[in-house]
Formats: sequence, C-alpha cells, structure tokens
Amino acid sequence: MADSIYTRSGDEGSTGLYSGERVPKDDPRVSACGDIDELNAILGLARDAEGSGGLAVSILAIQKQLFVVGSDVATTAAAANRACRVPDTWVTALEAQIDESWSALPPLTAFIVPGGSPTACWLHVARTVCRRAERALAGLIRAGELSPAVAQYLNRLSDLLFAWARQANHAAAVPETTVSPTAAV
Repeated sequence: MADSIYTRSGDEGSTGLYSGERVPKDDPRVSACGDIDELNAILGLARDAEGSGGLAVSILAIQKQLFVVGSDVATTAAAANRACRVPDTWVTALEAQIDESWSALPPLTAFIVPGGSPTACWLHVARTVCRRAERALAGLIRAGELSPAVAQYLNRLSDLLFAWARQANHAAAVPETTVSPTAAV
C-alpha cells in the first residue's frame, strides 16, 4: 500500500502525541498544539503578505521554531525522551528583536486598534492566537507537565508580533488607529 495521509487511528476521538501516548482529541496538549499550528499558518500568511524582505525572513525563522515548541507541548512529562528543547537563548533573541523593532517606532501613547497594512493585520491575528496558545498551556505548566520556557517563549513572541505589526504599518506609511482607554464610545 502506498504511503497515506490518513491512518484512521483517530476516528474514535483520540490522537497520538509526539512522545507516543494516545490522548483524547480534547486534551489540553492537543488544544495547545492546535493553537500553535494555527499560529504557524497565520504567520505564513503574514510572511506572504510581507514579500521577501527582512521581516519575512524573521517570520520564517519563528515558524521553524514553532515546530520545536509544538513538539515540546506534544511530549508528556512521563515520556522517556522528555527534555525541553526551547532554549533560553530563543527568549533572549526574541527580546533583542522586540527592542530593535520598538526603538524604531514612535512612542506608544494609546491603545492600538488592530489593522492597517495586510502584513500588520495578519501579525495582529497571529498575536491573538499566540496569546490563546499561552493561555492553553498555563494549566500544564502549573502542574509541572511542561517547562515554563515554553510559556516564556510564547509570551515574548506575542510581544514581538505586536511590535512587528506596528513596524509593518510604519514601514508601509499606514497610520495607526488609536483609542484612549478612557474614551467614551
């Protein structure tokens, strides 16, 4: 039989983790992996909207890292091969990218309404999905089932995506729409 994309092994509502265990498809790990996969796909849209510039190269590097993040999430604490593969250097690198992007932007004085250039729009969507993935992992981290390094990475990544969205609008000369937190509707 030829190689096939379908296995039928999940037809009864379970799925296999990277570490080999089978769990229900509504397991928190599976939900978080879905969020990370969705984030990666949206980043692909942001990268395509951006074209071939430096930001597109940086987005692709993040997309590749997200596969490692996903494999960490899909590996249980009980697995023999359990070791966090998200190094502290990735968090430090994200912080450096945030600082670099942020320093080239006008000061933030109000809330930014998501929108603007196509790249910025996709980066804002990616940021919100990144935050959802971070929330999905909170319980696993509290229970000691997952390294806090994964949450730190996603936390910094969502900040970087916000900075990149602002940077994309700035580069495209698209003014940011702002709103004061005390503004009357």
